[in-house]
Order: sequence, then C-alpha cells, then structure tokens
Amino acid sequence: MSAAPTPPAVAPGARRRVRLPRTTAAVPIARALVRTALDEFDAGPAGRPDRDTAELLTAELVANAVEHTTGAGPIELVVELLAAPGGCQVEVHDPDPARPGQLVCPDPDAEVDPWQEHGRGLLLIRALSGDCGHRPTGHGKAVWFTLPRIPAQRRHP
Repeated sequence: MSAAPTPPAVAPGARRRVRLPRTTAAVPIARALVRTALDEFDAGPAGRPDRDTAELLTAELVANAVEHTTGAGPIELVVELLAAPGGCQVEVHDPDPARPGQLVCPDPDAEVDPWQEHGRGLLLIRALSGDCGHRPTGHGKAVWFTLPRIPAQRRHP
C-alpha cells in the first residue's frame, strides 16, 4: 500500500481567500485554514512563519470582526504568502467601515489592568506580529498583520 501523495508546495505570492459566517463558528475555521495554508508553504531553508502565532492572531482578528462589527455580510479571510522578505500576511475583511481599536503601540507608561476581560487581542497583534494595520475596502475594511519567516533551525519540530 503506498502513502498518500504529498500536495505540491505553495509558492510565495500565493493567496488563499475564504468567506466565513459572521458567527463565532468562524474562529476555529479560520485557525484551521491559516494552519493549512502555512503547512503548504514551501519553507525550504529560509523557514516559514510560526503557525501557532499565526493561528492565535488570526483568531483574534476574526473574533473582533464577529463581535465588534456591524453589517449584514460575511467576513473574509485572506492569507498571502509573501515573496520578499518572506513570511505571510493575514487579513480579515468585514462589512463595517468603522476603524478598529488602536493598532498603534500604547503609551509605555500607561498602566494595563491584567484583570480586564477585553482589549488584549489588539495588544497581542501589536506585540507578536511583524507589522499590523487596517485599510478601507470597497465594502468595509480589512484589518491585517504580517509575520516573518522563522529559519528552519530555530523552529520547534
């Protein structure tokens, strides 16, 4: 009995797009889709973005889109594998044109309440991504983050 064929690796510049329902069910679906897209990435010796971090930050973006946006349409997840300098960009598109919470670095002297139940998602995105932001789209906005490649010798197995 032969092993199942390995799917061909996805080249940098490739994009995956999927529409998701604007319900909490979208969060685990988005996590699985990001992991699958990064597993298909032709890492080579340059490495690939950290899948666990990509999943965590994607879950935060999708959860924010589900909880904090208005509009009737679905949300859309876009995962792009970046050619240079490598890594990935993940975007979540939603139908609400209102800006998300602050994606800029907070005041380093401001106190953070460790017991607050909300507000840590964007902090995680700012802290763990290579870059992040938002932009208007023709149907609302896109909120995004990028992750750099991690060389293969530095990744966990």
